[in-house]
Amino acid sequence: MEVRSIYRYARISPFKVREVTREIQGLPVSAALDLLAFTPKKAASLIGKTLKSAVANAENNANLKVDGLVVKEAVVGIARARGSGSRILKRTSHIRIVLSDEIPIETRETKKAKKKQEEKAAKKEGATGEAAEKTTAKAEKKTSKAKKTGKGKTKQ
Repeated sequence: MEVRSIYRYARISPFKVREVTREIQGLPVSAALDLLAFTPKKAASLIGKTLKSAVANAENNANLKVDGLVVKEAVVGIARARGSGSRILKRTSHIRIVLSDEIPIETRETKKAKKKQEEKAAKKEGATGEAAEKTTAKAEKKTSKAKKTGKGKTKQ
């Protein structure tokens, strides 16, 4: 089940908030709160408030346990009228956090670990596959020589 919380018209630039929201996506709630507590940015406190509100919504409204919650998405949008043609000098943003109790999403760390495993597997295949590549290269050379030695085109 998904639970969300939205902080509207936060008085900070969306660009500054996105730096912090990228870090907490895919993390368990406890790890995300710890990360936000030690991040020295104004955006971290605003996101922390929104995250705590989402956790409270999950506990009270959806009867979910906090231990199993994961930050599914943390999105920052620009607060402005749609179709507006003028510049907005006082930067404001909307912060939306969605929590889920379903299977955790891949985080940066898990993606890096998976990529390293794939690279190791590729290296192992490369070491055993080099002999096979050499034999296929020799076979290709032979076929290309046979084609070159053929003197004219055949009529069909």
